[in-house]
Amino acid sequence: MRPTMRMIDEILQLSKKAPVQKYTAKDFQSDQDVRWCPGCGDYSILAQVQRILPELNIPKHNIVFISGIGCSSRFPYYMDTYGFHGIHGRAAAIASGVKIARPDLSVWVATGDGDGLSIGGNHFIHICRRNIDVKILLFNNQIYGLTKGQYSPTSEFGKITKSSPNGSPDHPFNPLLVALGAEASFVARSLDRDPKHLQMVIKRAAQHRGTSFVEVYQNCNVFNDGAFLNFTEKETKDDNVLFLEHGKPMVFGTGKSKGIKLDGFTPTVVSLSDSKHSISDLIVHNENDTMLPFILARMSNIPGLPRPIGVLFAANRPLYEEEVNRQIERSINSNGEGDLDKLLTHGETWAIKAQ
Repeated sequence: MRPTMRMIDEILQLSKKAPVQKYTAKDFQSDQDVRWCPGCGDYSILAQVQRILPELNIPKHNIVFISGIGCSSRFPYYMDTYGFHGIHGRAAAIASGVKIARPDLSVWVATGDGDGLSIGGNHFIHICRRNIDVKILLFNNQIYGLTKGQYSPTSEFGKITKSSPNGSPDHPFNPLLVALGAEASFVARSLDRDPKHLQMVIKRAAQHRGTSFVEVYQNCNVFNDGAFLNFTEKETKDDNVLFLEHGKPMVFGTGKSKGIKLDGFTPTVVSLSDSKHSISDLIVHNENDTMLPFILARMSNIPGLPRPIGVLFAANRPLYEEEVNRQIERSINSNGEGDLDKLLTHGETWAIKAQ
């Protein structure tokens, strides 16, 4: 029997009254051996998720992790929650069905740049536009790791791999622009090698109502080692990463000596160490702005500009699953619960009799 919104509300009310069990990160670690390559960035993402979940005060039996195919898609095995290892590219579709049928659950997707943006790209854009309350973690290592090093939808132009010995001829996807273009209501980016920042972003995504998309720069140390070194290493990080903070000017660089100023709609780097520019000249980040996130996401494609990290966009809009369940409730109230046999045998039907 399909749970009605009334039943789900009753379940939620009962869960609020019941004493909340206090979890630790270990409570979310399954008994499965983690089988990623030693040094893989996936270990960090797994650890940060397991550290954040206890802070959400959600019972483990109300959490579901869903994946497709790829290194990232081993994720459900390593979480001591409910989970579903789906088929290639279909994690977003499966997660949509779970959330619509059981809107009381906390539903997560673990996917990669290949699984989520190649064969799964169509499902990805539609879950974003519908604004289903699902949390999507996209592990972006700019390579196909599980199938041994072919170029992926996010690999840079000219990338030499086993499947592109003369260099990739493809123009790469910018995952943030795809999510923004499909109107996801929460779009963010973080780094596998910045645990504190990654925890903050994952927690923000978990608390958001609607499709939350988090791109995580994840190092594949076997097939694409060092792809994000400029953004993760101490010697280069300050001058190449712009950490976004809502309501604060966009400052970066060694000693916070640089900033981002808009020249029309074009972001430019200015020096704060001379008398020509000051903090007041800089863009002030606004997560709720509808145009600024596109400018920030586009910065990833422009040489000489720092890479934006953090929450680019966060907005409230109606949830798809709530409207679906309202329609079902209205139909039940006006037409009754319905009868499956009548549905299957009404209208132009016929029976085939055995000879």
